[in-house]
Amino acid sequence: MPSVFTEEAFGVVSEKFARYMGTPYFLIGMTLFVLIWVGWNVLAPPSQRFDKYPFIFLTLMLSLQASYAAPLILLAQNRQADRDRFALEQDRSRDERNLADTEFLTREVAALRIAMRDQATRDFVRGELRDLLDEMEERGLVVVRAPESDEAPVRSPGSPT
Repeated sequence: MPSVFTEEAFGVVSEKFARYMGTPYFLIGMTLFVLIWVGWNVLAPPSQRFDKYPFIFLTLMLSLQASYAAPLILLAQNRQADRDRFALEQDRSRDERNLADTEFLTREVAALRIAMRDQATRDFVRGELRDLLDEMEERGLVVVRAPESDEAPVRSPGSPT
């Protein structure tokens, strides 16, 4: 036979009760209840007082309410602690993934930087070409240099190929 109050449903009710007990409405309502109780049993004619002994019944009711409230509040705190623990585990897992992704990207950026150092830059290629032209002129090849521009040097028509 299925129970109306499963553990989860009871936990939800206890959390709602614990939240309500922490509100100003509950505290004001409880204060008004005690003030009316005390006022009635002090100011009313003795025949209409319902707590004949000095507030024994009020003390009993407040103790009963506290005896139920304390375990319900503890249950609500335990459930919150479980949720916090689960959220912490998820945060830790997400942080570990983020750290792994960051380390991967850092290695990739470092690899790209290393690879870019091995790439020939335009200035490097120009310098190498100038060195080759100087070496060709030293060997006696006639090279006509174009003015300093991005154009390649032009060989003279009579030079050997």
